[in-house]
Amino acid sequence: MSSPTEAAAIRERMQQLYECWNQGDAQAYAACFTEDVDYVAFDGSHIKGRQANAEAHQALFDGVLRGSTLDGEVKSLRFLAPDVALIHTEGVIKLRWQRKAPKGRRSIQTTVAVKREGVWFFTAFQNTRIQPPNAFARWMLRLMTPKRSASR
Repeated sequence: MSSPTEAAAIRERMQQLYECWNQGDAQAYAACFTEDVDYVAFDGSHIKGRQANAEAHQALFDGVLRGSTLDGEVKSLRFLAPDVALIHTEGVIKLRWQRKAPKGRRSIQTTVAVKREGVWFFTAFQNTRIQPPNAFARWMLRLMTPKRSASR
């Protein structure tokens, strides 16, 4: 359905995205996305469109995330069609005064890439903080797990 070359191009585009973040270049960062991107940040805020994405990230790069670096890794990449791919990445932001990024800040991202006029762009992005299950989640998991019969 797709070639290793296309997968490499998407991975390269993802690396470009990280580099744009690390340079604090909101316009270049947003240029990795489609004009009509849907971008959901870790806090649930929903940014619609490339320009809104650039503006939101410029405010972050000028403020709390000034000098931050983004370290990310593609965990899986699957083609849904020759010009559409689903990507899962994990990443973490290190703030300018930190030697290492805190483990509790790791996130998983779901991204949809589309190929338009020979170039891969990200058109949907969802970022979720990775957190250990709390007591309520553990309790719910126990309730949902089928019990094994003692007679086996």
